[in-house]
Amino acid sequence: MPDCDKVLLVQAELDGELGTAEAASLAAHRADCPICRTAAAELMQARALIRDDLYQPAADEARQRVMAALGAARPTQPAALPATPGVLPWWRGWWSPWWSNGMSFGLGAACAAVLAFLLVTPAMPPGLTEQVVAGHVRALQPGHLQDVASEDRHTVKPWFDGKLDFAPPVKDLAAVRFPLTGGRLDYLDGRPVAALVYQRDKHVINLFVWPGIGDTPPQTAERQGYNVVRWSEGGMNFWAVSDVEMAQLKQFAAAWRRTP
Repeated sequence: MPDCDKVLLVQAELDGELGTAEAASLAAHRADCPICRTAAAELMQARALIRDDLYQPAADEARQRVMAALGAARPTQPAALPATPGVLPWWRGWWSPWWSNGMSFGLGAACAAVLAFLLVTPAMPPGLTEQVVAGHVRALQPGHLQDVASEDRHTVKPWFDGKLDFAPPVKDLAAVRFPLTGGRLDYLDGRPVAALVYQRDKHVINLFVWPGIGDTPPQTAERQGYNVVRWSEGGMNFWAVSDVEMAQLKQFAAAWRRTP
């Protein structure tokens, strides 16, 4: 039976245990390796089945225990207050056994629903914005920023040929003070992506690019002191992240979008 010495790395890749370069290399290998593709598909199918099971409703027994505990903590009716002859106490119509029981039931049901939701909902992985910012921070470490260093887009663009399953657009923005300095492979959202490196004065701007669907206008976010601008156009997703001021990062995104 045929085998592949990289198939054991597929599990490590799905668990996020591989470094950026190793994950990108494995993704490129998997594109031509049916054994690793099959292994990845089977692992992802198994994870989907497990994830679906985690979202099943809580068992009746567990729900009954939660409701019983909430019922035991039901607030009691306040002690009676002396009434003025001929005057109906103001609180009597407001606090009645029916109202009290109704409130307790409604409150208990709401709390039980929240508890059940928390019990059956698994912890979510970091959001894509957090992944992008983490990729930017990781790239700032010595020796990680660029796999190809060049200010010439005709050098950077062809460098990605054969390393990705798409051709990322590369633009020269030096005329608007955002010079290109190089590019590298990165890994986001479970797939290899292109990372284009630009600069504004002494600040680094990482522009992550991978295939997408539809066109969306720029949207902004801020995480851990870094600014993010993302948009989609021309069948590609673009995520720009940097420590430059948000106004300058918006200028970068606008310059990129209007440059042919």
